[in-house]
Amino acid sequence: MTRPAGEGATSVRQAIEAAAARLAAAGVASPRIDAELLAAHVAGVDRGRLLLLDDPGERFRHAYDELVAARARRVPLQHLVGTAAFGPLTLTVGPGVFIPRPETESLLEWALAQQLPGNPVIVDLCTGTGALALALAEHRPDARVLAVEDSPAALEYARRNAAGTRVEVLAADVTSPGLLPELDGRVDLLVSNPPYIPDAAVLEPEVAEHDPAHALFGGPDGMAVIRPIVVLAARWLRDGARCGVEHDDTTSELTVQTFTDDGHFAEVTARRDLAGRPRFVTAARIGRS
Repeated sequence: MTRPAGEGATSVRQAIEAAAARLAAAGVASPRIDAELLAAHVAGVDRGRLLLLDDPGERFRHAYDELVAARARRVPLQHLVGTAAFGPLTLTVGPGVFIPRPETESLLEWALAQQLPGNPVIVDLCTGTGALALALAEHRPDARVLAVEDSPAALEYARRNAAGTRVEVLAADVTSPGLLPELDGRVDLLVSNPPYIPDAAVLEPEVAEHDPAHALFGGPDGMAVIRPIVVLAARWLRDGARCGVEHDDTTSELTVQTFTDDGHFAEVTARRDLAGRPRFVTAARIGRS
């Protein structure tokens, strides 16, 4: 019920302000936003309607305090609410799967802009939650979309998120030589947000303590998974088809070099995210002689 202006608004506002101060003191990057999102989650309302609530009572305050305390311990917000937004999607997430990041939406925007034939074959490697695959499938309902992942925990989330869609979730290791030869020369678009962080990198607690290491680290130089993906893309892509691979912001030149040295790609291009950081490399498969 919408309440008249009064104590309810004050109670909710005060709870959020206290939570935001606690989160700020804990080093959370967006304390006010997180405080409001957690309050909306507990109350079961949209964030914009929080201040229209009646005094939420002790049950709300107890549940809210527990979630704020967990967030102050740097448990990811998405783990606490059970979902993460990515492009047009709301995905189920939790411990054991990489949380999709807004930075990857730059790769998604590039992929959505590609001119593809009718009934294209699209592949998302290291799919995690299935974010890229599901967003591309929604944009191209005529496509066959394959989402490839080797982590059993991540596969559970990907299958849950893909339930009721046409996305095919495949359990496979993208670093395996000779993977899925039936796709050779048949893929129209390939995208990947693989493990790419150099092993020695220092990460925020939300990442280091809660995202699975298997989805984060790409060997000493961050390229241990990207290099096999480039080889796979050269084999799978049709002549002239394109791929986009996300990378660490320190390895753009290495990723460009990997595509160039492979010898099967043209138009190798380093691209930036909305914050201006090097984020992904795109390339087109050279025609086979």
